[in-house]
Amino acid sequence: MALTSTSAPVATTSRNDKNYLFPLILVTSLFFLWGLAYGLLDVLNKHFQDAMNVTKARSTLLQAAYFGAYFLIALPAGLFMNKYGYKKGIILGLLLYATGAFLFFPSAQMASFDFFLLALFILASGLTCLETAANPYVTVLGKPETSEFRLNLSQCFNGVGSFIGPIIAANVFFNDASGKDSGNLDSVKLVYVIIAIVVLFIAVLFWRTYLPEIKESEIVSDKLQDKKPLFQHTHFVYGVIAQFFYVAAQVGIAALFINYCTEAKNEIDNSKAAYLLSISLLLFTIGRFVGTALMRKVAPNKLLTIFALVNIVLCVIVVWGKDWLSVYSLMSVFFFESIMFPTIFALGVKDLGHHTKKGSSFQIMSIVGGALMPYFMGLLSEKGTAQAYIIPLLCFIVVAWYGWKGYKIKRT
Repeated sequence: MALTSTSAPVATTSRNDKNYLFPLILVTSLFFLWGLAYGLLDVLNKHFQDAMNVTKARSTLLQAAYFGAYFLIALPAGLFMNKYGYKKGIILGLLLYATGAFLFFPSAQMASFDFFLLALFILASGLTCLETAANPYVTVLGKPETSEFRLNLSQCFNGVGSFIGPIIAANVFFNDASGKDSGNLDSVKLVYVIIAIVVLFIAVLFWRTYLPEIKESEIVSDKLQDKKPLFQHTHFVYGVIAQFFYVAAQVGIAALFINYCTEAKNEIDNSKAAYLLSISLLLFTIGRFVGTALMRKVAPNKLLTIFALVNIVLCVIVVWGKDWLSVYSLMSVFFFESIMFPTIFALGVKDLGHHTKKGSSFQIMSIVGGALMPYFMGLLSEKGTAQAYIIPLLCFIVVAWYGWKGYKIKRT
């Protein structure tokens, strides 16, 4: 069914990047917020294993709750924004984000892992709304031919948030002299209540700021593309598949990162592994900036293929499991995976016309890969965490194919 916006005003200014500079800056701030939430998530895995005595496999239910929300909420979020516009979708997302963060307080009070899963699901529902709105909004806030560059640039700040998250967690969650878990959840309450307050402040800022609505059907390269049914856009369908496997790889790699490092070298404890994760996410952030710069010279799909092939080789070394060499290889994977999500996203929603919001919803739904694969990695890791990294290796093969062949737009 074709979806069209019925209530949001359409921007009447000419399509010039300068007209959209401030809205682009404001929306880019959202990328930092969900990067911060994701950066904290992977350290929570190990924190709950120690503080609440849950197994590695059960701790990955955090990823299931977090990314399961993307699968369940993305399409309703897209329908909501199709009717009410990007701005209201963003505000709704911020309010859900703050609500979920506040619920971490009673979850910690009761020391209930199940309640934490519910709070995280609500928080992630808010992030789903933000991603469903912000990713496509950035691609249409400017010239279509630079959409991949623009989205990668905004996603750089997602990397900054992901880098800061583990630093906060390493200093607050693992806070005794030995670098091990203190065994209480007070630090979790403090961090998430502060986040909730900041998110509410940003929601007020968005409420008081004008954001232009874009009519996507006017910016397609060919009007026939706008008339095609959504699922006849093969580059979009393949993009959803590639995004599923990419997110599965990204989430699984980070979810068991601390376990991998502590098993690879005896001298690496939880706190040091959390810092190594933070360094890895710094490499991820640097990779976003470097990749964005390279896209000025290299076609986005070619860069995507090259980075995916490098990660396939690095994952082979990780599975091989040779002490520091494998640890450093695992850290390097973060650099080369950095451009994959925004590049796949931008290539997948290109030329969808009035299907853009709905197409964005399916792209975000594909993030459910992050809910499913870490659990299977957790099961494989019971006999050794290194073996679990066979799954990301296979996922990067799919990503490499998309950058090589799957991205191509078929003209009518």
